[in-house]
Amino acid sequence: MALDIIGAGFGRTGTMSLKAALEQLGFPCYHMVECFPQGPSHWKLWEAVGTETPDWEAIFRGFTATVDFPASTSFAALADFYPEAKVIHTVRDPEKWFRSVQDTIFGEEWIAFLPDTEAGAYMKATINDYFDGRMHEREHLVRRFNEHTAAVREYIDPERLLVFEVADGWEPLCQFLELPAPEETFPHVNDTEAIQGLIRNIMDKGFQAVLGYQG
Repeated sequence: MALDIIGAGFGRTGTMSLKAALEQLGFPCYHMVECFPQGPSHWKLWEAVGTETPDWEAIFRGFTATVDFPASTSFAALADFYPEAKVIHTVRDPEKWFRSVQDTIFGEEWIAFLPDTEAGAYMKATINDYFDGRMHEREHLVRRFNEHTAAVREYIDPERLLVFEVADGWEPLCQFLELPAPEETFPHVNDTEAIQGLIRNIMDKGFQAVLGYQG
C-alpha cells in the first residue's frame, strides 16, 4: 500500500480536520494521533530521519494518506519516495499558528519534558530540529512557517500541489483529488482542549500508562 496523499502542513494548521475529511473520502490517514500510540518501536523508525533512509513503507503500513507532524517536515523525501502521490499543504495565519502551538504542542512544560522521555529522540529528529530547537521564539517560528510554505511551493510541481485552508471546505479539496464532494458538512475539528488534556496526562503519568502500548 502506497501513500496517495502527503500532507506538508505543520501541526495546528487544520490537520485533524483534514484527516477527518480524507478518511471520509476513503483515505486512511496517518497523523500524530496514530504515531504516538504505536510506542517506542514505531518511534524509532522516525529517528532515522536526517541520518539514514527511513523505512517509509513500515511507517505508513495500512495508510494511504499522511498529514501533520511528524511526517510533514519530511514532505520532500516522501514526495520523492511516492512520486505519484499528491501533496496537500495546509496553511493558516502564521501569527495565529504561533499562538496555537504555544498553547499546545510547543508549550514550554511539554517541550522541557520531552528530551528525557522515550519519545524525545524521534520528536527531536522530526520536529524540534526542523525549528532549530527554538520552540518558543515567535519571530523565528513565524519565519520558519513562511519558509516552509515557500519550500513546499518550490519543491512540489504545481499540478501536484494544493495549498489549502480548511475553512475553504470540500470544493478545492475534492476538485484537486478529482472526487465528488460529500453532501455532509466539511469536518472542522477543534481539538485544542483534547491535546492539552493528553499532554498533561502524559506528563503526569507517562507515555505508556496513557497510551497503552506494549513493550
